[in-house]
Amino acid sequence: MTHPTGARGRYRDALAVPEFRTLFLSHVLCMLGTIVTQFALTVLVYRQSGSPLLAALVFTVAFVPYLFGGVLLSALVDRVAIRRLLVGCNLLTAALAAAMTLPGLPVTVVLVLALGMGLVAPVFAGARAAMLPRVLDGDVYIAARSLFRLVAQGAQVSGFALGGLLLIVLTPRAALVINTGTFLLSAALLAAGLTARPAVSAPGTQSLVGDSLTGLGRIFRQVRLRRVLVFGWAVPALGVAPEALAAPYADLAGFGTAGLGLLMSALPIGTVLGELLCLWLPSPARRLRLIAPLALLVFLPQLLFGLRPGLPSAIALLVLSGIGLAHHLGLDQLLVDVAPEKLLGRALSVQTAGLMFWQGVGFAVAGAAAQFAAPSLVITVTAALGLALVPFLRPRRDDLANDDARRTAP
Repeated sequence: MTHPTGARGRYRDALAVPEFRTLFLSHVLCMLGTIVTQFALTVLVYRQSGSPLLAALVFTVAFVPYLFGGVLLSALVDRVAIRRLLVGCNLLTAALAAAMTLPGLPVTVVLVLALGMGLVAPVFAGARAAMLPRVLDGDVYIAARSLFRLVAQGAQVSGFALGGLLLIVLTPRAALVINTGTFLLSAALLAAGLTARPAVSAPGTQSLVGDSLTGLGRIFRQVRLRRVLVFGWAVPALGVAPEALAAPYADLAGFGTAGLGLLMSALPIGTVLGELLCLWLPSPARRLRLIAPLALLVFLPQLLFGLRPGLPSAIALLVLSGIGLAHHLGLDQLLVDVAPEKLLGRALSVQTAGLMFWQGVGFAVAGAAAQFAAPSLVITVTAALGLALVPFLRPRRDDLANDDARRTAP
């Protein structure tokens, strides 16, 4: 697939496509359902166990499975008809969420069920990512990916707020029952609104895990594709340090709870602003050339945290840093350009899984480092590391040239 260098896709162009509207509404439902489920499970586990560690594990089991589910099961996006896979993932998630509502369930069983949901999530996300280029083409595809990210940012705020409101009037188990309904509704929407398409490849004699690992090897042997994937994982993994350390930084600076809320909302606000500006202003060709400058913008404002800025300055710096995350618009375009057609579905699945996993690692490493050094120092050092790595990892000039003749996979 190639991208016209002059044509700009808009959100309305993507939403004008019926199948994308179905995927988009499903995405909204699943994001809200997932976040509210995590919130309700955290409360449920803490009330049953009284353990902050076990409550925190609810979020851990949501991140870690992305490495295993997204990599070891990535072949599913080619071996199973895409609509069937999406609907099946939703139904399985609904069944696991429903099982959590059973009274008297031990905390360990609840965490195992949450781990199961975490394994399904990257398969579903990868299948949805692989579906997009089959539904949309050119720069409209880039607009669609951007719209998905905007929903993800908004759902983080509204999902936790909705979870808090639900638990005022409902028990955590009752909230989980409602969330089960969101996944069932999503499954019904996908079954009714998507066109049936055959699987890309037959299962063959190779096992699912073996096929997934073989595909992963083929992906990483593609030098240009490998560069795009690694760059797309490294920048967010290093760029999450201020978000990971917002609570200790706000505590040491005396910002209070309200200040912490404002600080944590700054990066998502910048991300939304950057996505909107970079979708509307630069041409697709210009967006490719902005990948490295925007990635540098993620880290430059974070360097100034070494000066321990006050609340207004810290918010402004994080909004500016969040704008730099719009480099993903160019990377989305570039990945589709450099990925061989036969590997595109799997590459998108691996990209999605890796992004979630490495951001989780970034959170953990920043938190561990802050056990031994001041949060402001950790943020500054991480930003300096990011600035040093961007020129080294950035896509090369030949990667940025649109391919009229796509290479075929070996």
